[in-house]
Amino acid sequence: MNTGSNEPAEVAEPATGAEAEQPLGSRAPQYVQARRMLHLSWQVGVFVVGLAVVVAGIIMLPLPGPGWLVIFGGMAIWATEFVWAQLVLRWTKRKVTEAAQRALDPAVRRRNIILTTVGLVIVAVLVAIYVWKFGITMPWKIKE
Repeated sequence: MNTGSNEPAEVAEPATGAEAEQPLGSRAPQYVQARRMLHLSWQVGVFVVGLAVVVAGIIMLPLPGPGWLVIFGGMAIWATEFVWAQLVLRWTKRKVTEAAQRALDPAVRRRNIILTTVGLVIVAVLVAIYVWKFGITMPWKIKE
């Protein structure tokens, strides 16, 4: 809107935070996006690969392995093509960032240190009671 003054138009500030994120939507090459059947095939392929990675991550949860890391890797694969996965990843990143900031709060850190200390004292007392009652004997060698 021109008000007739000689003031320069407002310059948009560089995007920060959520505005700096990439736009939602497919990140498939333009060649693939231009052809409907090829794009559909691309989406099916991305979904299948992402599903395989997510399932592998779910299997790793009770087994040794970086289960959650692999699950988020599968979500990242899905996010290259699907808006819902992009939104889930944005929400997850925001929540992780908020949790990290809360954990750095001095009051929260002090509370966590106190709770950890109390927990260690309780464990030490339980170990001392066990050693006093049974001595240093492994549980499978206890004779009653």
